[in-house]
Amino acid sequence: MTAIALTIAGSDSGGGAGIQADLKTFSAQGSYGASVLTAITAQNTRAVTAVLALPPAIVRAQIEAVFDDLAVDAVKIGMQGDPQVIRVVAEGLGGRDLPVVLDPVMVAKSGDRLLAAEAIAALRDELLPLATVLTPNIPEAAELLDQPAATDIASREVQGQLLRALGPSWVLMKGGHAPGTTCTDLLLGPARLDLTAPRRATRNTHGTGCTLSAAIAAGLAQGQSVPEAVTRAHRYLQGAIAAADRLQVGSGHGPVHHFHQFWGDTA
Repeated sequence: MTAIALTIAGSDSGGGAGIQADLKTFSAQGSYGASVLTAITAQNTRAVTAVLALPPAIVRAQIEAVFDDLAVDAVKIGMQGDPQVIRVVAEGLGGRDLPVVLDPVMVAKSGDRLLAAEAIAALRDELLPLATVLTPNIPEAAELLDQPAATDIASREVQGQLLRALGPSWVLMKGGHAPGTTCTDLLLGPARLDLTAPRRATRNTHGTGCTLSAAIAAGLAQGQSVPEAVTRAHRYLQGAIAAADRLQVGSGHGPVHHFHQFWGDTA
């Protein structure tokens, strides 16, 4: 059977993040991608100029339509927008025995906010308990816990364990916002896994969080364990970042190269 991964997230009109990045990633990682749109953004590599949260009823209808027909193997949750949409998504996934990867999207690469402040509590209370894997970056982890941002590996591990206590089976504490020449992601769960990579000298990192979480979901849809899926996703993302400058898309923070394994040097 074909592995099917579902993304529940917002649209990025520039194509580098959100639903668009998720579907590209699912395909690149060998899973069929389905989608539920939660919001529409007017966005490019430089800025987010408008955001429209979709009505909860249409979000609910999309979820019902997908699950009525498709044998979904894993779910990735991205941008949610507002508390009403979060509640509908939680209701739509409740009781389903599926791995869920939750990327708590709050701020775009341009610095524009994508999650209303009043929605953070709803995200924490209603979606974290459903998550198999939570993938916060350093600022997102701090906001979810209402704490200062972690400043070193030890404090990131402490915050990751605090987030695990809120419901997720695993927490991947991403290290891209940390200083230094090496980035370290911490996977915390029944076991700990450290994933390191050299920091790339590129500004083209738009959509990295979406891409990583979608790649994890693609692996889980294929029956991989969480450590296996995270390890493969980490390797895939590093390749996409390393090849990002070949794309030359936009004049701001350009996207990573989702199809770097297939396009070769033609991009």
